Amino acid sequence: MTCPRVASVIVTSNQVKLVLGSASPRRRDLLAQIGVVPIDIRPADIDETPQKSELPRVYARRLALEKASAITLGDDEMVLCADTVVAVGRRILGKPIDAAQAVQYLNLLSGRRHRVITAMALRTNGGVKQRDVQTSVQFKTLSDRDISDYIRSNEWQGKAGGYAIQGIGAAFIPAINGSYTNVVGLPLPETAGMLAAAGYPIAFDGNKMS
Repeated sequence: MTCPRVASVIVTSNQVKLVLGSASPRRRDLLAQIGVVPIDIRPADIDETPQKSELPRVYARRLALEKASAITLGDDEMVLCADTVVAVGRRILGKPIDAAQAVQYLNLLSGRRHRVITAMALRTNGGVKQRDVQTSVQFKTLSDRDISDYIRSNEWQGKAGGYAIQGIGAAFIPAINGSYTNVVGLPLPETAGMLAAAGYPIAFDGNKMS
């Protein structure tokens, strides 16, 4: 079977240089998928503790904005920051601090729907633009064996909600409603639109194939 030929992507960025304000390898990989390679990686060090009674969407947007605001930029640079949270109702599930919390999260997600929210902040020297995307994710009912095996895989580490849809965790997810790349950590159509609007357009060259 022959794989389909996909048009290569050329990024034109004469006016501004992109900095990624995240250490996440998943976000770097997603940007590379649309041909975007930041000139630098500058993760922001901020307090990510939720405020009292803070709603998940508000929390994600606040963190993305605080990250973008904390990074020093050159005159010809802009920075893209993002924050992804898993939400069960009003409850925010961030990155588990240890295996015990990851087990707690997986038990909570088991057999039910939850939301994955990614908020983005794109800051230039002219200001900040924000956007957020939500995806509904359905988990199957997990057995104790499912959870213990997944914990042993260590894939839960550093993942909002304690799972990775792009990894072994995909076996737990029979359906999603919305953006897949949002669940991974960066919704690509919306990100590409924000970059283009800020002067970092993505151009598709149909004459070149890969």
